[in-house]
Amino acid sequence: MKKWLFIALGSITFALGTIGIFLPFLPTTVFYLLTGFFWLRSSEKLYQKFIQSKNYQKYIKETLIEKKITNKGMIKMFLMILVIFLIPGILVNNLIMRISLTVVYIAHVIGLTWYLKGKEKKQPKASDLGEMND
Repeated sequence: MKKWLFIALGSITFALGTIGIFLPFLPTTVFYLLTGFFWLRSSEKLYQKFIQSKNYQKYIKETLIEKKITNKGMIKMFLMILVIFLIPGILVNNLIMRISLTVVYIAHVIGLTWYLKGKEKKQPKASDLGEMND
């Protein structure tokens, strides 16, 4: 039962993520991460097919794992996040919520910039590892 529920949820999140490629208010990356989560726990075949897909490679592997994102891509990402945060900020007249949204948005900008463009950790060389054990 759990397996079929996860396959169904993975299929729904996959569909939403794929639609999100064309609609800026649906977050492709988040839905694709959920798809991977559900299919990893339910179907090895679906999971392998998914992680080898062109869209997974572009939106998850290159961006989040390999951290290959251009400045233009980051600006586009932050503008989309801003649009999503502006919608409730404009529609709801609540100062505390607007301040909270602003703080969370700034935290996203700082955190994602640090994660995606920060200095990469230096990998130790094999010769250095031998010296550490001596």
